[in-house]
Amino acid sequence: MTDPGARDLQDYSEQYRLLPFEPVQAAYRRRLVLARVGALRPARVLEVGCADRPLFVDVRGPRHVVVEPTEAFVARARAEAADRTDVLVVPGLLEEVRLDELGGPCDLVVVAGLLHEVPDPARLLGAARAACAPGGVVHVSVPNARSLHRLLAVAMGLIPTPDTESENQRVLQQRAVYDAPRLEAELAAAGLRVRDRGSLLVKPFTHAQMQRLVDSGFLTAEMLDGLDRLAVELPGLGSEIWVDAEPVDA
Repeated sequence: MTDPGARDLQDYSEQYRLLPFEPVQAAYRRRLVLARVGALRPARVLEVGCADRPLFVDVRGPRHVVVEPTEAFVARARAEAADRTDVLVVPGLLEEVRLDELGGPCDLVVVAGLLHEVPDPARLLGAARAACAPGGVVHVSVPNARSLHRLLAVAMGLIPTPDTESENQRVLQQRAVYDAPRLEAELAAAGLRVRDRGSLLVKPFTHAQMQRLVDSGFLTAEMLDGLDRLAVELPGLGSEIWVDAEPVDA
């Protein structure tokens, strides 16, 4: 796997912007998080790593805190929040930010599409748990090692195992691929108990192949929505897995 001590956040932000199909993947990840916000109805939301479109852009009601280490994403979030008194943008890593800098604990801590990228997942999960209010939820999502496209690659003899490092992982400096047992074990070690779980967007092919199908017009928005709904019926095969977890002593 990629050396976790060599992450270049500036390069990451540029590569993330250029990655084929990632905007589509991110849109379905975002749709799921917004659905969880609607279901859980938190008073305060902490978004850990907002990339180029913070959640607060699409949500009114809860107060929002964003913690983001990449300068370009911080600048964009602050611009989006210029007229919002209910939004606080904190530059830095959650693991290094004091609770008082966040304005106190939050009812929902969102760690979406991030855990597999950080060098010390236990430290990040510990920080997320510490920032979670009593009775609150930590929402975590990661790419799924058992995704249909990875299982197909194994069946075709293209990769030896489902968790083999991909080219996208190398480009984005990602350290690991999770299956459900590994994710839930790391959550448990951090003192977090699974409350709900699922997956999103069954993805038959790689990002590059999916993008070509979109560009050709073959893969329509209706088909993509169907593949996302299919993850409800086939949660083990979704391209990403997600968990809502609560502090064990909550």
